[in-house]
Amino acid sequence: MHAPDNFNHASETPMAGRHSDTATFQGQIGRIRDIVEHAIEQPRGTTSLVERLADRTSSLHASISLPADSAPLLLADFVVRYIEHVPDFVEAIYEMAADSELLPQVQPLLTIATDYFLKPPDLITEHSPLESLLDEAYLAHRLLEEINDRFILRCGQPLVPMDTTRANLIAHELIGEPFANELDQAVIFSAELLLSEYSFSGAVFDKFFARHQQSGWSVEISRWPCLASDRAIFLNFDRERL
Repeated sequence: MHAPDNFNHASETPMAGRHSDTATFQGQIGRIRDIVEHAIEQPRGTTSLVERLADRTSSLHASISLPADSAPLLLADFVVRYIEHVPDFVEAIYEMAADSELLPQVQPLLTIATDYFLKPPDLITEHSPLESLLDEAYLAHRLLEEINDRFILRCGQPLVPMDTTRANLIAHELIGEPFANELDQAVIFSAELLLSEYSFSGAVFDKFFARHQQSGWSVEISRWPCLASDRAIFLNFDRERL
């Protein structure tokens, strides 16, 4: 796993620099969405995924309770939404950070999340396209979960109002052990690298967390619903016990 380039442009006051960075970032998000769309549209893409999930259904944790006849299709739909959610939340975090003057500090986190798709780490093995994207999406979702957990321990507030814990537990089950555990270790390494090499503190962060401690996250959630929780991607089980 590599460290991202330092995107700290605090010394660049011209708006041209900001617009250039935004255009580059939007281009990366567009590429990720194109990759996802192409994988979904492949003739064997979803079929192969459904077949693999059918093999996995019988060995899933008992808390994942689904009708046997439709479980593979429901899980495949969950996987697609779980993958599609990554560019949505990364884009939302980018805009939220830019609005709060946190972008130079938060950009390295977003760079790693996008690189999981654009420059997949070596441990991502060859699967069908959607299965590989599930691995990459899991890395991105778990990275944000790990960073949020560490911010909560450090200052009592998450970096973003987003909790994908249950969705990540399901994805972990679908990926299967021991490989899902290897992905978790890669995420922990990236999180530790970020927090040791980049500054996630200072007056701007203090102002950001103080504002949300006082007023909550209603403005951000209303503007970017994908930040609210994992409800947008969570599978609607008959019995939700995760």
